[in-house]
Amino acid sequence: MNGFSFDAIAADYHWQLSLITLVSIFVVNFIAKKIAVALVPTLREARAANHEAYATKMQKASYAANQKWNRKWGVVFFAVIFGLIIPFCVTVEAQPWWRYLVDMFVILMVYDFFYYLAHRFLFHDEGFFGGPLLWVHAVHHRQHNPCRGDSSFIHPIEVALGLSLYVGTVFLLSRFMGDFHVVTIVITWIAFSEINLHNHDLWTADKFPFRYANTMAKMHHNHHARFTGGNFATISLFYDWLFGTLDYGDKPRKAGSVKRRRKAQVSPQNGAS
Repeated sequence: MNGFSFDAIAADYHWQLSLITLVSIFVVNFIAKKIAVALVPTLREARAANHEAYATKMQKASYAANQKWNRKWGVVFFAVIFGLIIPFCVTVEAQPWWRYLVDMFVILMVYDFFYYLAHRFLFHDEGFFGGPLLWVHAVHHRQHNPCRGDSSFIHPIEVALGLSLYVGTVFLLSRFMGDFHVVTIVITWIAFSEINLHNHDLWTADKFPFRYANTMAKMHHNHHARFTGGNFATISLFYDWLFGTLDYGDKPRKAGSVKRRRKAQVSPQNGAS
């Protein structure tokens, strides 16, 4: 029985495809960024502004230490994800074109639903949970006017939970929908990463075709500036609209929440950030 189980697991373990997926994510993302920045002046300007802001923040020792810490742990997290999880979720079997689109949409929106719930009820003091991980998320919210690099200025616990939530979504969906194509995993991972990065962008362009990009960045900056507001989703604003937590920066903040936020941000537990 044990031998059969091991054989079944081994047969479903595609480490080569997982490795191809990982390499493709980095290569495709790198090339796409280079081309986009070279061809689109708006992206070039945003990149320069965010790089300048990031360089200034990196001069602060505690900020640089946090970024270094998360880069180090990022290697561990990626090894676990692409060594132990993605190999069981990926395939190269041919699929109809619409299946790629459906899979990408489902992965991102299901993930965003669970991220919305975790962000709102665990990392913020919304609902009856009382924000048990508010002290963890307070590290990230020290950046009241974030730049692109601030997407990785977070507590290592939040890094682990955030990546686990995304990869867990992919794994669980693959149990119901079947293995996802390498192309699907590559594109959704890049989308997941780039959307999160853009939400923190210092961004000013508000003309077509960048109006939605401006809205996403502006709404997330409202979230950072206020901490007790809404805008808890990350992939889109759909769940904030659905559950009535859109925050355009004009909602009154709860006094108790503001007090808890300030206490969390100066907590000794966050001293190593």
